[in-house]
Amino acid sequence: MKHLFQPVAVREVKDRLTQVRPESAPSWGLMRPEQMLAHCALSLQMAVGELDPPRRFVGRIFGRMAKRSLIDRAERMRRLAPTAKSLIVTDARDFFAERGRLYEMIDRFVAGGPTSVTTRPHFFMGTLTPVEWAALMYQHLDHHLRQFDV
Repeated sequence: MKHLFQPVAVREVKDRLTQVRPESAPSWGLMRPEQMLAHCALSLQMAVGELDPPRRFVGRIFGRMAKRSLIDRAERMRRLAPTAKSLIVTDARDFFAERGRLYEMIDRFVAGGPTSVTTRPHFFMGTLTPVEWAALMYQHLDHHLRQFDV
């Protein structure tokens, strides 16, 4: 299972991020590249406890199954997976500023290590260990990078 506490996984994600361009078109979904970058940075803010979306009722029912699929079996996140409303970005953003912010959030997450990860439950999957958060954040970044064919 790849996760963001593994230097090789972090390097892979950052290398793939350099391939996303302002004009990149998504293979699915409606987000523009700069919105995807902002969304991913917000997700990392959630992982370190700066954002705390409320638990979703459907997550209380299906969250454990999703956790087993994504984290335990390392299956890829499916297209158009649900997200918390507070993590949805629809406004205009600056591509280069958002990419820089995402790099900074990745670096903060990695530098803080397991002790900097939130102890609050994930809005869909519930309670996660620090390594599970790191695996989920890798899966999430991979999902959106695949969305933009990188």
